[in-house]
Amino acid sequence: MRHRANSRVRIGKHYPPGRVALERALSKLRVASRSEAQRRIRAGEVTVNGRIVRDPLAAVHPERDRIAVAGETQSKRSWRTIAFHKPRGTVTTRSDPQGRRTVFDVLGADGEGLVAVGRLDLATSGLLLLTTDTRLAEQLTDPSNAIVRRYAVTARGYVSDEDCTSLERGIGDLRAASVRVRKRSQRETHLIVELTEGKNREIRRLFAGVGAEVTRLVRIAYGPIELGPLQPGEWRALTRDAFSRL
Repeated sequence: MRHRANSRVRIGKHYPPGRVALERALSKLRVASRSEAQRRIRAGEVTVNGRIVRDPLAAVHPERDRIAVAGETQSKRSWRTIAFHKPRGTVTTRSDPQGRRTVFDVLGADGEGLVAVGRLDLATSGLLLLTTDTRLAEQLTDPSNAIVRRYAVTARGYVSDEDCTSLERGIGDLRAASVRVRKRSQRETHLIVELTEGKNREIRRLFAGVGAEVTRLVRIAYGPIELGPLQPGEWRALTRDAFSRL
C-alpha cells in the first residue's frame, strides 16, 4: 500500500527535456501497455543501459538510452515526423473509450510509432503534427517557447474591431497573440487567429467571451509548418530541416 501511495505522489513530477518515465517509454515503443510495462519493470525484466531498473517512474531518454526487456534490446525508432490533416469528428488519441474514430484509425499503419504533438478537439480540423521524437514534441508544446499556432476561424455573426482588440488583450487567462479579419458580414465573420499556447478549447472560449460562437475552426500552421494543400486524412513527411527555424 505504501508503494502505491508513493507512486501517486510521483506521477506528477516533471522530467528533464527529452526524458520520460520508463513505463511511458515502453508504451511509446509499443513494447507493452502502461499497466503491463509497470508489471514487467517491477518484476526486474527491464534494464536501462545494462542496469536493472525496478521503478516504473525512473527517468529515461527513449532516443538515447539502451532499453531491454527480458534481455531483448528495444530498437530506437528512426526519426520520423509528419504533417497530417486531421479530419473533423476524429479524436487525437490512440484509442477512445467512447468508440469514436481516432486520428490513428485514419492513419492506420502509417501512424505506427508516432505520437501526436498536442491535440485538436473533436470539432476542429487541420494541421496535426505527429512524431517519433519526444524531445521535439516537448519543445513544440512547451508554453515557454511560445510556438505560434495559426487558425482559420469562422464565427457566427458580426465580430467587431473592438471584439478583436478584446481577444488580443485577453479574456480571463486566455489571450490571442493576434487577430485579423478576412471578411465579415452580419451573418458571419472569417478571421485568422494566432495563439502561442495550446489550452483546451482556447479559441472557442475566447470567442464565447465576446459573445461569438465559432462554427468552423481549422488549424493552418504550427510554428514553421503549414497545412498547405493537404486534404482531410492526408499527410506528408517532414524533415529535420523543416524545424531548423525553431
